[in-house]
Amino acid sequence: MDRTLKALSLILSYPTRDLQSAMPEIGGVLASDTRLTAAARRTLRPLVEALRSGDIYDLEEHYVMLFDRSRTLSLNLFEHVHGESRDRGGAMVSLVETYRAGGFEPATSELPDHLPVLLEFLSTRPFAEAQETLADAAHIFEALDARLVRRESEYAAVFAALLQLAGVTADKKAVAELLDQPDVDPNDLEALDEVWEESEVRFGPDPNAGCPQVRDMLSRMDDPVNRASGTAAE
Repeated sequence: MDRTLKALSLILSYPTRDLQSAMPEIGGVLASDTRLTAAARRTLRPLVEALRSGDIYDLEEHYVMLFDRSRTLSLNLFEHVHGESRDRGGAMVSLVETYRAGGFEPATSELPDHLPVLLEFLSTRPFAEAQETLADAAHIFEALDARLVRRESEYAAVFAALLQLAGVTADKKAVAELLDQPDVDPNDLEALDEVWEESEVRFGPDPNAGCPQVRDMLSRMDDPVNRASGTAAE
């Protein structure tokens, strides 16, 4: 198992007392991974400490305000590609099939494209395979990093670390397109309602649909499994 990807999966999960208890170990894993620069490891320390020692109710409220109330900070990756269109349904089905082909059954009620779930899956795969998938999502990570830096959130350090592990430079045009989306203050409930109402919602997957970025991400996730072993992982 890639302990760093697992650690990042946990640190992006909803805060719990169990997570707080595990933060010393999680912090140790992140501090020892030389794939990350010394600066990146140092920048992760404040978040590790905040999650370790902060008031659990404050941590929960902060998490919800960041990731659950703002679409532009959503941890559901396909939200940034498809929004609520029906293309997202087809991409979600393909992702679930990829998980199952790798012998992975998420023990969570979160959607399959939830980043902590994806990182947990990638932690079970060879790093070269995981890195290709991270690289496909690099533009999303960079946009999230930029938005969190703007909010002075310690969570930005996680996305900076993911960008380093991806080992690529994110496509600037794709990043700019994401950052062009209105970034609404999660405390402004009226503005939040307007953003959600403006989105067209279409239900049901379209089997012939799919964003090229998502198809590429999923194909890269599928192919290395077959190349590496010829069978699904145990």
